[in-house]
Amino acid sequence: MRQWTKRLGFGAGILLVCAAGFGVLMLQASLPQTTGNLVLPGLESSVRVIRDAHGVPSIVATSRHDLYMALGFVHAQDRLFQMDVQRRLGAGRLSEVVGDAAVASDRFMRTLGIYRHAAASINAVSAEFRAVLDDYAAGINAFLRSGKTLPIEFTALGYRPDDWTPADSLVIGKLLELQHSGNYRQELLYARMAHMLPADEINNLFPEYPKDAPVTLKETAALTDGPSLEGLLAALPNDRSPQRASNNWVVDDAHSVTGKPLLANDPHLDFTAPLVWYLARLEAQDIDVAGATIPGTPVVVLGHNDRIAWGFTTTNADAEDVFVEQIDATDPRRYATPKGTAAFEVHDELIMVKGQPSETVTVRETRHGPVMSDIVTNMPPAPANSALALQASFLNDDDKSVEAAWRIGLARDWASWLDALRLFTAPALNMVFADRGGNIGFMMPGRIPIRKAGDGRMPVEGSSGDHDWAGFIPFERLPQTFNPPAGHIATANNKIVPDDYPFLITHDWDAPYRIERIEANLAATPKQSIASSMLLQRDIVSLAAKEMLPLMLAAEPSSARERTAIELMRRWDNQMDPDRPEPLVFASWVRAINKRLFQPRLGAVYGRYWSPSARATQNILRNNPAWCGGEGCPHLTAEALKDALDDLTNRYGATMESWRWGDAHRAGFEHPVFSHIPLLGALFGRHPPAGGAADTVNAGGFDSSRDETPFADLHGPGLRAVYDLADPDKSIFQIALGQSAHVLSPHYDDMQKLWMRFEGILILREPEGETLTLLP
Repeated sequence: MRQWTKRLGFGAGILLVCAAGFGVLMLQASLPQTTGNLVLPGLESSVRVIRDAHGVPSIVATSRHDLYMALGFVHAQDRLFQMDVQRRLGAGRLSEVVGDAAVASDRFMRTLGIYRHAAASINAVSAEFRAVLDDYAAGINAFLRSGKTLPIEFTALGYRPDDWTPADSLVIGKLLELQHSGNYRQELLYARMAHMLPADEINNLFPEYPKDAPVTLKETAALTDGPSLEGLLAALPNDRSPQRASNNWVVDDAHSVTGKPLLANDPHLDFTAPLVWYLARLEAQDIDVAGATIPGTPVVVLGHNDRIAWGFTTTNADAEDVFVEQIDATDPRRYATPKGTAAFEVHDELIMVKGQPSETVTVRETRHGPVMSDIVTNMPPAPANSALALQASFLNDDDKSVEAAWRIGLARDWASWLDALRLFTAPALNMVFADRGGNIGFMMPGRIPIRKAGDGRMPVEGSSGDHDWAGFIPFERLPQTFNPPAGHIATANNKIVPDDYPFLITHDWDAPYRIERIEANLAATPKQSIASSMLLQRDIVSLAAKEMLPLMLAAEPSSARERTAIELMRRWDNQMDPDRPEPLVFASWVRAINKRLFQPRLGAVYGRYWSPSARATQNILRNNPAWCGGEGCPHLTAEALKDALDDLTNRYGATMESWRWGDAHRAGFEHPVFSHIPLLGALFGRHPPAGGAADTVNAGGFDSSRDETPFADLHGPGLRAVYDLADPDKSIFQIALGQSAHVLSPHYDDMQKLWMRFEGILILREPEGETLTLLP
C-alpha cells in the first residue's frame, strides 16, 4: 500500500481543509462518544462498553447478537477509515477514492479475485458464524447511520463509506492470507535470475537452493522470457517489506513459576498508523475472551479466554505455484491442458478512477488460477505464446479461516482447539497453545499442497499436468505436538519439521538466529515468569553480527578513520542498541558489502534482491572469493567500510562516537493517506527510535534498498503479549501506538511510551474508566 500513498496528490485541497480551524472542529466532532447512553437500533438488551485508561474496551452483553453488534459499533467508532481502506484494498476499489495512484493495486486485486472469493466464501461458513458476521456488520452500519461526524479522511477524500457487509469482513481475512504469502514473487525472481546467471551463482545467492538446480533453471529459462518477467515483477504491488518475523513460546506447568503454563507471543507486521491491532475484551453468555482484534472482523485473533491461550507466528509455507500456460497458436482464447485445449474463463472488471476515465481489466483464468501476467499493460509476447497463471491455496470459494480464528476463542481444551483449526485454510501459521489444566501444544494448520512433481521454487509448465497439485497434506499429518517431553515449544519462523518429514512445507525457513536466542534464554531460565518472558521479548543481541564480524574485520583499513571504526567494532557486544554507534556502523557496512558483492551481477534486479541474508553474504566471503574480485575479500570489505563511513558522515556528521542506531532505525508509524503530505505527515506520523534488527528477538526489519532511509524500522512487534494460565486476567499486553485512529484522541499514541519501555497493561473485566451504555 506504500506505493500508492506516495503518489497521492491531494496536497493543497487537504491542507485547506485541515490547516484551518474548520479542520480542527471536524477532528473534534469525529471523536467517539465514550460515556452516557446511546441508542443503537437493533440491540435486544443494553450493552456496557467500559473503556479503561488506555481506551481498551470491555464489552459486556447478554447475548452474542448484542455483543458482536456492539463490537462492530466500537470498531467503527475508533477505526472506521482504516476498515474502509482495507476492504477497498481487497476489493480493488481504492482508485475510486484516491485516483490513478492505486490503479496498479486495484488491477492486481481484481485479477486475483480476492473479493470475489471472499464473497463466495460467505456460503461456506456455518450458520452460527454467519449470524456473527451479520450482527457485526449491523453494528458498523448503525454507526454509519447514527449521524456522527465521520473521520476527517472521508472529508479530505470527498466520499462517504458504503454500508458494511459480511463479505467485507472476510476480505480482510483474505488480505492477511495474501500478505503472508509471497512465494509466487520468489518464483518469479528465481526465474528472472535464471536468464541472467548460471546456476552455481544463484546457489550462492540462495545458499539452501537444491543441488539439482541446474536442470530446473534450464527448464525455466526455456519456458519464460526475461523482459516479460521483469515487466511482471515491476507491475506487482510494491513488496519490499522486510522478511516476515514473529516469535512465540510456551512452557508447561513444570517450567513456570506459577505452576501453570505461560505463553508469550509477539507477531511482527508492517508498522502503520493506526496499527492493525485493536485490544478488546468480549463477554456474553458462553464468550469470555480478551486480546487483539483486527478492526473489520469480529474476531479476537490472538489472546485468551478463561481456559486457554494461543499465539501465532508465520510459517512462510509454500502454498502457491506459478504455472506457465501454453496458449493455442491457432486460437488465443484457448490454452493447453492434459486433455487437449480448454477455453480461458474470461470476464471484465471495471475499475472506476477518481478524476480519470475508468479502466476495464479483462481477467483470464485457467484450471490453475488467474493469469497474473495480464496485469502488465503492453506486455511483450512471451516465448511460445505463453501466460503465467497463479495457483494458491487461498484463492478458493470455501475459505473458513476467519471462522476458524473465531472458534479458537470458543475452545475449551486441546481437542476443541484442534477442531477449530480444521477449518483453517491460510495463511499457514505456527500456533502454540496452553490451557489451565497444565497442557501445552503446537499445530501448523492450513492447506499445504502436495505436488506431483517439483519443489515449488520455480515456475513450471502447466500443460502436461505433471506438476499439478494432488491434494493437500492431511490435517492429521500436519506438524503438531502435544505436551512434548522438553516441556516447552518455541517458534520464530524457523524450520519446524525434520529432514525426514514426508511433505514439502517450504524452502523459505527464516534464519535460525532468533530461535537460537529464544532457546538459549529458555534454557538459562528454566522456570519462566511473565517478567522473564517480557525480558526475552526485548532481547537485541544479533547472532548475525556475531557470525559476520570476524569476516568483516579481516578488512585492510587504509585510513585512521577506518582503523577507528574497526577497533570500535572489535569491542562491540553485538547488541543492536538504539543508543550506540556500533549497530549503525555494522548495518551500513553490511549494506555496502552487499552492494559491492551483488549489484554487479544482478544489475536492475538487485533492487528486488534487496536484503541478502547474512547467510548468503557469509557464504560468499567464506567460500566464493571470486565474487570479491581480483584483490580479494579483505580488500572489498575495506572498500565497503570506506563507502559506509562516507555515507554515515554525510548523514550524521564526522564524529563517529555521536552516531546512534536509533537515529537511523526509527519505527515508522505512517498514516495511509497523510504521511507524504507536509505538516499532516508530522501530525499523524510517529517515528520513535528503536533497537533491534531483523535477526534479533526484538525484531526491527528495514529495507536497505531505500536510499533515503535505508534503516528505517518498518516491520516489527506492534503487539506483544504474555499469558499466565494460573490467572489469565493477569496476562500482559503491549501495542506500539494506541487504540484510536483519531489524532486528537488521547488514545492515538498513548501506549507508545509503554511499548518503548516494554511495559504492558492488563485487560480487566471491570476496568476503571469511561462507560458507554448502548440501549435498544
